[in-house]
Amino acid sequence: MKRTISIILAVLMTASFAACFSGCGNSSSAGEVNVYNWGEYIANGEDDLMDVIDEFESETGIKVNYTTYETNEELYNMLKNSNVSYDVIIPSDYMISKLIEEDMLLELDFDNIPNYENIMDRFKKLDCDPEGKYTVCYSWGVTAMVYDKTKVSKKPTSWDALWDESLKGQILMFNNSRDAMAIAMQLCGINPANCTKDDVDKAAKKLAEQKPLLKKYVMDQVFTEMEKSQAAIAPYYAGDVVTMMEANEDLDYAMPEDGANLFYDAMCIPKCSKNKENAEKFINFMQKPEVAADNCKYLNYGTPNQKAYDEYLDEDMKNNELIFPSDEYLDKCYVFTNVPDDVYSYMQEQFVKIQAE
Repeated sequence: MKRTISIILAVLMTASFAACFSGCGNSSSAGEVNVYNWGEYIANGEDDLMDVIDEFESETGIKVNYTTYETNEELYNMLKNSNVSYDVIIPSDYMISKLIEEDMLLELDFDNIPNYENIMDRFKKLDCDPEGKYTVCYSWGVTAMVYDKTKVSKKPTSWDALWDESLKGQILMFNNSRDAMAIAMQLCGINPANCTKDDVDKAAKKLAEQKPLLKKYVMDQVFTEMEKSQAAIAPYYAGDVVTMMEANEDLDYAMPEDGANLFYDAMCIPKCSKNKENAEKFINFMQKPEVAADNCKYLNYGTPNQKAYDEYLDEDMKNNELIFPSDEYLDKCYVFTNVPDDVYSYMQEQFVKIQAE
């Protein structure tokens, strides 16, 4: 899924790698759109759901050249340092801030995106795009904990469960600095949304205390560890927690009472786009209620599309607080911002140092 740093998924659906890697500024045909997205982040015909790319091509006659990336940083580096042309990208909150600050996105023509009216108010004019000029929200979710009921006797209520000495050797932790540091900052009473180097130092100290209790740091490995009952507890992205629970009936979830990271990804058009009108057609298509609903079902992440929620999702999904936490809970959550480069570099350095010790 989107939030896992996946094994490279080569070329998905109708990928045409060569077509995407045309130089910016060249003329292009009017019949294509180059989409750069996370791996496993669009309904592809599995599980009796829509093959979104095929459906878009059939409806519009526009060919989709579809390639994938694994991290926001990979996306950024490709846009910044390569002679590429993409028309639609789907970065996360903090990366959107960075792209806007560096003048790397085009303003959207919302006359070409009438389905924008389907977006819930909470997911319009996002924190990273307060004027709502550059983004149409695609998907959202929160971080949570997954735990094995045969190993953890009481449902956790706080991130401090990841520091439980009675679970020594059975605890997993995010293997990325941003998420791991954010959890530690919350426990230190720090808002991770806007952190300083001093905040990083405090979080690093907290993570160093946790290190002797861990089994390992994980990303994708969390699925094997938890689904096969090889670990007791882990933090992860709520949509993926749903997937793990479906695979192992001994698993349950816990949501920190004080809130967690609220993350979202949004569709944007980079400045190197050569097919802006087709890009807006693609963005508009993705917000058709039936399309947004099938993407939601495929991902197990929340849809920002109100009509999709109201008309195409069953009650079990709508009532699943892992996928759709209450507004009250979301109000407790924080959204990552684009911290200064020196702070982010320092965060990465300190995290690597902790892992190495």
